[in-house]
Amino acid sequence: MPYVVTDNCERCRFTDCVEVCPVDCFYADKEMLYIHPDECIDCGACEPACPVEAIFAVEDLPEGKAEWEQVNADKVEADGVYNITESEEPLPTAEARKAELGL
Repeated sequence: MPYVVTDNCERCRFTDCVEVCPVDCFYADKEMLYIHPDECIDCGACEPACPVEAIFAVEDLPEGKAEWEQVNADKVEADGVYNITESEEPLPTAEARKAELGL
């Protein structure tokens, strides 16, 4: 089962996960990151790298977050989304969002 980025990534876009991904399956838009379900090899390297606890294996998605599996699948094919293979600066709102999440 692939890994999924959830709404904790919104307004953050920390890219620690991108740095550890061995297959470059992350995609980005101006608000957050997504994982391409057909490119993810289920290695799990990204999950502990995320500083806002936004990444889960599909089977471990918290209650109320199941829709993020489809969001990721849809977003990686959307206009304005690009394959991100190198670390970028987080969004200016990232630290505030991290604090909002209590992390």
